[in-house]
Amino acid sequence: MIAMTTWFDTARFGMFIHWGHCSQNGWELSWPLVGGVGALPDGQNVGVEEYHAGATTFKPLKFDPHAWARLAKQAGMRYAVLTSKHHDGFAMFHTQESEYSVEHTPFGRDIVGEYVEAFRAEGLKVGLYFSLIDWHHPDYPAFTEADKPYRFGNWRRSTPEQWDRFLNFMFAQIRELLTNYGKIDLIWFDGGWERRPEEWKAAELVAMMKQLQPEIIINDRLPGFGDYKTPEQAVPAIAPAGPWETCLTINNSWGYNPSDKHLKSVRTLVHTLCEVAGKGGNLLLNVSPTSDGTLPAEQVERLNAIGEWMSRNEEGIMGTMPGLEPWQFYGPSTRRGNRVYLHLLMRPYETVSIRGVKVKKVVAARPLGSTMPLKFSRRIAAADMLFNSDPVGEIVIQTPDSALDGIATILAVDM
Repeated sequence: MIAMTTWFDTARFGMFIHWGHCSQNGWELSWPLVGGVGALPDGQNVGVEEYHAGATTFKPLKFDPHAWARLAKQAGMRYAVLTSKHHDGFAMFHTQESEYSVEHTPFGRDIVGEYVEAFRAEGLKVGLYFSLIDWHHPDYPAFTEADKPYRFGNWRRSTPEQWDRFLNFMFAQIRELLTNYGKIDLIWFDGGWERRPEEWKAAELVAMMKQLQPEIIINDRLPGFGDYKTPEQAVPAIAPAGPWETCLTINNSWGYNPSDKHLKSVRTLVHTLCEVAGKGGNLLLNVSPTSDGTLPAEQVERLNAIGEWMSRNEEGIMGTMPGLEPWQFYGPSTRRGNRVYLHLLMRPYETVSIRGVKVKKVVAARPLGSTMPLKFSRRIAAADMLFNSDPVGEIVIQTPDSALDGIATILAVDM
């Protein structure tokens, strides 16, 4: 695991971008071509040839990565991760290794290159998703109709000669990504479950990446390696040891899927961000560009609302560390120096309390986004009041309605 001194450790909020030629049809990325998967209940089942044929018509003329980057920054995000290649094998970058790439579509432009430039210009850290699986490459081998239904642990295997050729191809594409686009801050692997670490030559791959990009951060989905853990679609009940990030969709789908109407509310997304920050993790929130390269209106609406909330409350999220122990406060909390941030995800009944603190050290409390001081009182056991000059007890903070935020209230408490 990475040391607790990198930008990633307190980044707290990032943008995941799942996009491919399949998005022009409103299909989930990759999984439809293998018949779908239970984890994506709103996915599709599409013929293999029909799926791959989308590369011949991909032409997202309204693609504007600068607009995406501005939206991410306005929402309070600190980094982004784009699908440079998903399980379907389609490269969203110019590659010398394959013609199955955006370079050979009607669009032609280098999506990865433009994304990197745009997000870097906004001061955001740049990450790339890369699937180890490649269901298009003949030496992987390519997935066919005869392989359906997809069954975990029951996939076709390459010959040793085929596998060597595929590894050379995979290493070459990763080398292109880490050579042709300047500094890449993070690489987000996926799909490692189909082979063992030694088959992927994971140790050699990490060595190559560190040689090309010495400061690059690598997620934990390259079998046997990884600088941080990646729980998916949920906040873990107990925070993983070391750095971690949970990736989350706004509806139930990763790719653009207009039939999926199960949208999370702004309040749900903000509360998730608070919980993740309170446990010392990062939230990588997914967006799904459409066929023309714009983001769905309902996703933009939510990110704008999150950004408006963050304009008042960012101090309690970004750059913080976990705050109090769960028994001290009924909700998430974060900390920066001698200031503790209480995240009120449930509306309080007149007051909120924090316990097990040196009560004489508490000097002020206020809601973020306001200069209004909040009244508070101290509760101290009788013996400590009489005989302890620096007692530990309970702080009770008054929370009038005027102090509450309609989405989520954060109180700053100065020690």
